[in-house]
Amino acid sequence: MTTFKNIEDKIKSWDALREQVIKWQNDGKKVVFTNGCFDILHYGHIHYLAEASDLGDRLILGLNSRESVSRLKGPNRPINDDLTRSFQLAGMEFIDALTFFPQDTPLELIQTVNPDVLVKGGDWTPDQIVGSEHVIQAGGTVRSLPYIDGYSTTNIETRIKNMGK
Repeated sequence: MTTFKNIEDKIKSWDALREQVIKWQNDGKKVVFTNGCFDILHYGHIHYLAEASDLGDRLILGLNSRESVSRLKGPNRPINDDLTRSFQLAGMEFIDALTFFPQDTPLELIQTVNPDVLVKGGDWTPDQIVGSEHVIQAGGTVRSLPYIDGYSTTNIETRIKNMGK
């Protein structure tokens, strides 16, 4: 059963996440890492995250901070604040831990946690995925999962803006 405490405990600092990953890996668990903005959750996000979780034993998520999202997506984004986005994602059973990163890319975070599997959506080829070189050199694997057309926060934002026109 998911409780408020369980959700809160999944949201970690970089140091706490690194310690947790080391424990999981020492216990023989395969740790999967992915990242993104995950602003307005939709079917594409949930499908992707569930599929990513199937690639290993533990799924960790690097979540772009508000400042990072604004730089990448524009001044009106994110639509949801950091607290909302983090609690929505941490409330998912198949996400084992998450942390924020303020940079435009998750490279430093990937280097800190050293996942066994690095995964992104299908709009990225494995050689284009930030951190792929680091993960491969450490003996891990990099995967690109199929992108589900028609599902994006930008599409949702556009539909909302066009309502009533």
